Amino acid sequence: MGKIKLSDISTLPIKSASKTKIKAATIKIIEEISELQNLLYATSQYSLLVILQGMDASGKDGTIKSVFSAVNPQGVEVHSFKVPTELEASHDFLWRIHLQAPEKGIIKIFNRSQYEDILVTRVHKNIDDAIAKKRMQAINNFEQLLMDNKTILLKFYLHISHEEQLKRLNERLNNPEKKWKYNGSDFKESVYWDEYQKVYEDAFNNCNHPEWNVVPADKNWYKEYIVATKVRDALKSLNLQYPSIKNI
Repeated sequence: MGKIKLSDISTLPIKSASKTKIKAATIKIIEEISELQNLLYATSQYSLLVILQGMDASGKDGTIKSVFSAVNPQGVEVHSFKVPTELEASHDFLWRIHLQAPEKGIIKIFNRSQYEDILVTRVHKNIDDAIAKKRMQAINNFEQLLMDNKTILLKFYLHISHEEQLKRLNERLNNPEKKWKYNGSDFKESVYWDEYQKVYEDAFNNCNHPEWNVVPADKNWYKEYIVATKVRDALKSLNLQYPSIKNI
């Protein structure tokens, strides 16, 4: 796979995509995910870790709400990684991440992830390039460890345009139903758009096993379809069967 350059990847659906047909297909795929998640939970042979990254307002919360709307709550967990606590910061940067790794039978969703420690930290010059490279290698080793332990790993970057981001951030100021999402720092971080694009690309190109899925995310209906399809296909590929009654 060639180098990922975000400016070469559209944030919009492919021209042939029909919103009506895509939304109908997504409903069916979400139903499939529900059944496949039951199988995952019943067999407890594998776990699934879904990593969602993206700029502020890229739709991470909405993706989780939509794609996993039909799953059994007992078998899915979501964890959002924010600024490290004092305790977390006193350990290595992967300590808090490993604590949240999914057990077998569980779908775990990371809303932001270990990648924050080579993204925001680089943009704000809290670490230099040499430390970033070491952290990337640590991330690669960590992800390989998870996969060796039968964790299926899906990594998604929700790819929105800067114009769409600013539109959504402004909606948070004016829409009563979205004001609770408003964070003054979001606009401040938006100023660093170009810098974030560069460090994201570096992360993609140095931590690409398993490969990143760069998802056009300006239209929610298309973004949710792509993510749901990837999740469904990953679970389906396991070819799981319900276990029989255990001998007593």
